[in-house]
Amino acid sequence: MTGSEKLTTIVSSNGRVTLPSAIRKRREWGAGTRLQVKDTPEGVLLKPARAFAPTRPEDVFGLLSHDGMPRTLQDMDAGVLAEAQRRHTRD
Repeated sequence: MTGSEKLTTIVSSNGRVTLPSAIRKRREWGAGTRLQVKDTPEGVLLKPARAFAPTRPEDVFGLLSHDGMPRTLQDMDAGVLAEAQRRHTRD
């Protein structure tokens, strides 16, 4: 499909619109894809909807409480390695 190619669709009695398969394939919009709909002066804009609302680090930093001394990077690396080894030996 070229950018200049004109594609049309029909609004059903239920208000549903089927997007042409060429557009769905190019955008990789499979069944169940959630789309954000925005009314613009030029027409209707469809964009993939975000899975989560956008956040800033300061909105979530420190949200999880932790009792005790903070962990060092070495402690975290050791924990990740131990879990990887546990999962590897489980298989």
